[in-house]
Amino acid sequence: MDIQNNQNNEPIQPQKQSDALSNIALKPETNAALGEEKPVKKIRRQATEEQLENPFHGVKLVQVLERLVDYYGWEYLGERVNINCFKINPTMKSSLGFLRRTSWAREHVEDVYLEMLDEKEE
Repeated sequence: MDIQNNQNNEPIQPQKQSDALSNIALKPETNAALGEEKPVKKIRRQATEEQLENPFHGVKLVQVLERLVDYYGWEYLGERVNINCFKINPTMKSSLGFLRRTSWAREHVEDVYLEMLDEKEE
């Protein structure tokens, strides 16, 4: 399936689709071009003393709920924070979903967590 070029009488090979796509300038070709397009790296700030003293600093909601369930159990949490996801067939998934959507419930759970930390210190 060679086609002759009229000027040089050299066979012309059909170009593959991947070769045609590689000619498109999707990526920078040099490291200098990479540096020009890449945004400047943000410098991370050190945590302040106030942040480090906050008991929720670096603690995710899933960790809070796991610690509460281990310490108190679902039954106590259902009595203390009156929400159905703690009372009726409680699971981590349903509880986390509800707490993420409902700020008042999350605040109550955070209060119980702070009380648990106080109990552990005493």
